[in-house]
Amino acid sequence: MPFALYLLGLAVFAQGTSEFMLSGLIPDIARDLSVSVPVAGHLTSAFAVGMIVGAPLMALLSRRFSRRGALLAFLVTFLLVHLVGALTTSFAVLLVTRVVGALANAGFLAVALVTATGMVGPDAKGRATSALLGGVTVACVAGVPAGALLGEAWGWRSAFWAVALLSLPALLAIARAVPAGAPETGEAGALGELRALRGPRLLVTLLLGALVNGATFCTFTYLSPVVTHVTGLGSGWVPAVLALFGVGSFVGVTVAGRVADVRPLPVLVLGSLALLAGWVLFAMTAAHPVAVVVLVLVQGGLSFGVGSTLIARALYAAADAPHLASGFATAAFNVGAALGPWLGGLTISAGLGYRAPLWVSAALVATALAVGGTAAGLGGRRPSPTAVTDSRAHA
Repeated sequence: MPFALYLLGLAVFAQGTSEFMLSGLIPDIARDLSVSVPVAGHLTSAFAVGMIVGAPLMALLSRRFSRRGALLAFLVTFLLVHLVGALTTSFAVLLVTRVVGALANAGFLAVALVTATGMVGPDAKGRATSALLGGVTVACVAGVPAGALLGEAWGWRSAFWAVALLSLPALLAIARAVPAGAPETGEAGALGELRALRGPRLLVTLLLGALVNGATFCTFTYLSPVVTHVTGLGSGWVPAVLALFGVGSFVGVTVAGRVADVRPLPVLVLGSLALLAGWVLFAMTAAHPVAVVVLVLVQGGLSFGVGSTLIARALYAAADAPHLASGFATAAFNVGAALGPWLGGLTISAGLGYRAPLWVSAALVATALAVGGTAAGLGGRRPSPTAVTDSRAHA
């Protein structure tokens, strides 16, 4: 893999840290800015909405600039809003910075996916995607716990400063190492990309990505109360368990990236079946510490392995619309990240207990398998919309 691809991963790491770190900072932000905890929680919702809406819009806008220029513009914006966020004393201003930061993050990730896959051969999109998304998994392993520790030691603003400082070397490295590329101006090209998105193969793949990622974040969001209230471990175990999930995620995207380009069908079908079995087993054995530790690692690997493969499939499915395909893949990823925790929260609010999100995760993966199986059956002898690569992936 080209070295510049890993530099993009560094920026994705900083952005992933920003996206997830608020889970440990909300109480301090609420206290410092004199708002309630539920109101401060809107910061997380605002970021998710910005990612969902911004990904396709920013991807379309970025066509008017060179890829390096678009990446630098998005990253500079992301850095600046974190500086403003670290300095402001107004909750309203902080909320606006989260929305703008999410738009910049969404645009950067959409362009980075196009850039990363453009740096490699036509049959290596899965490896390029996994290398880029490795930045998200490393954020789960190191970035989010580090942000929580910074917030505890020096206040929530220190985490915002850290994200801004971490973005700076990525900015300089991208300016030097990422090829510029050429702007893709022209209304015909944009309309061509829009037409290319109408294929059922892409739409099904995006739906599957949202469902699988919804299952992932449904459990990840409520992993802390599962560990403390169901498993019975002390709160000191929570960072270790979250980090273990991140380790599994990193292993999953790394392994899947090496296999998904040549054997996507086994990765998706067998991986999804194993993922479903794992969520069911997790729900049934959540009171047993050893089982929880093992399954957190395994499910992290399976979740991100299958999820990153689906993102790569989306790029293969819309090879004639690389910008918008990457934008909608990013949006689908974040639809799942918003949908899963919301559904899990509904079950907890209904009095079903902290195991309930595990069953929701299982139901979402089961739905994905049903949708994928139905789509494959309707496709007849045509390639499966979820798994079979185009002929270039087998070249």
